[in-house]
Amino acid sequence: MDDDKSAKDDHGYHLFPERNPRNPRKEPFLSRLYGLKTRCNARVKIALETSPHVRLLLDAMSRAGCTAYRDRHFACEECAGEAGGGFDTATSQIVMCQNKINDQKIMNQMLTHELIHAYDHCRAQVDFLGNIQHLACTETCVRDRAVRSIMASSKSSQETAEKAVDEVFDSCFNDREPFDRIPHNTATANIAYKNFRNRGRYYENI
Repeated sequence: MDDDKSAKDDHGYHLFPERNPRNPRKEPFLSRLYGLKTRCNARVKIALETSPHVRLLLDAMSRAGCTAYRDRHFACEECAGEAGGGFDTATSQIVMCQNKINDQKIMNQMLTHELIHAYDHCRAQVDFLGNIQHLACTETCVRDRAVRSIMASSKSSQETAEKAVDEVFDSCFNDREPFDRIPHNTATANIAYKNFRNRGRYYENI
């Protein structure tokens, strides 16, 4: 029984050993030797400056009153399991897994995914830790991926994760905010970013 409670209270920190409040670990020697954190931080900087997906989400968070600053809200760390990144609600930080992200394309995709979590947390006060339906909703993109993500971050059974995803899939899949379309590629993401920046300008000029 205590083991079950411990697993539920873990809140996904088993995937991010450097910030585990029960047993924080230092960055591994080989990670420091090969400069993984430096490389990761450089990729984060490029994504923040050039990815239309990322820039749209940053603008949306700023308009919602949750401006994200590179030095404060983004961190590169060593991760365990299959995690590629995460959003830490306790610190409002996005964590990029420096030992899993090996190129800029993956960084752009992972940072976009985690920024969606941060945006949902900002605009809708999503309870990732206490409400599995909230977690399922913010993970919903592809059903199987959402199920795997919930199982990894919350240590839920496959049956529990599938039930949570099925309960929210239709409504959450159709919620594309702050995008006005599904940004399948850079071209559609640029269009979505341009449209987002133009929101409300008609009424400002009346």
